[in-house]
Amino acid sequence: MKVLLLGAGFGGLEIASALSEEFGAEAEVTLIDRAEGFVFGFSKLDVMFGRTTADAVLHRYADIVKPGVRFVQSEIREIDPEARRVVTDAGEFAADVMVVALGAGIDAAATPGLVEGGTEFYTNAGAFAARDVLANFPGGRVIVGVMGSPFKCPPAPSETALLVHDLLVARGLGETSSVALVMPLPRPIPPSPDASEALLTAFAERGIEFHPNTVVASLDPGRGVAVTADGEEIPYDLFLAVPEHRAPEVVEASGLCVDGWVPVDPYTLETRFPGVYAVGDVTSVGTPKAGVFSEGQAVIVARRIIDTIRGRESEARYDGAAACYLEFGEDEVARVDIVFAPGQPPHGSLAGPSPDFVADKNAFGRDRIRRWFGRDWTAY
Repeated sequence: MKVLLLGAGFGGLEIASALSEEFGAEAEVTLIDRAEGFVFGFSKLDVMFGRTTADAVLHRYADIVKPGVRFVQSEIREIDPEARRVVTDAGEFAADVMVVALGAGIDAAATPGLVEGGTEFYTNAGAFAARDVLANFPGGRVIVGVMGSPFKCPPAPSETALLVHDLLVARGLGETSSVALVMPLPRPIPPSPDASEALLTAFAERGIEFHPNTVVASLDPGRGVAVTADGEEIPYDLFLAVPEHRAPEVVEASGLCVDGWVPVDPYTLETRFPGVYAVGDVTSVGTPKAGVFSEGQAVIVARRIIDTIRGRESEARYDGAAACYLEFGEDEVARVDIVFAPGQPPHGSLAGPSPDFVADKNAFGRDRIRRWFGRDWTAY
């Protein structure tokens, strides 16, 4: 049975690894991604704040050596979910089972003035370029601004605000600078009250301003102000942006999307097209857009594909559980365990922040690189 994996993020890499592990050279898996390699979301911040280099956090797909898995680096131009076929710059590919794991893209142009007056840090290129922007920043008013919801990695804007504060203080610019976090949500991480409260306490201790329920409608780079939907003007010298998110255009054009994202069965991750699954940020499954949720969904899809190939009824069901790490700055990390069970309010717990979780976070990355790429790695 041929399996076509579109996207080599958390979801695609986990499914490819599971199928190779189960079937070895008999697996018929094609993994397609336009990128050169994989980068953890937290690694973007590590580069951005000078802890490591861009090359050190890039895990090249060419290094994947898994029996039964073929990686194709190419742009996907067309997706036909009915035929389970794609057109790419490297040719056409078809399969018996297709998994769409292409993530969410950003649309900086959706906010007037953002391209000209802001610094986005949610793409690899944007985060890596932001390293030099921050290194050369002479101090002043910094805004970390979230342009819309949903957005990937809900803790990242708060982490960035805390790390910017640390950086400014370390460079002797704390007294002449300020940091503000502006977002359309009521709390930093609404599904986790404990994590939100811990972040708000950290903000207060550091003098970081928090502007909840605030939508930035535009930037005026000439005057150095962010204009909110309510007409308020917030001055800035450096605007670090989380642009609006959207499904990739090729997914939107495929007929898979409803209201901007791909709907799936919340337990099986099946789309309305037979033999087509979708996982991760590209879906509207109801979990946050974060790699750990994509990975958890991928585990279920892999089990279901394995069961199908083995000719047995699959009982694998997605439970919405995941854990992620939250950087508090000052070399402290917290762990958030949370469950987004279908039809139920999310619930979870917070452990930390503590220096003890730094090692746990590093182990999280190290274990996945060993599983997906077959080699050892240290975050920095």
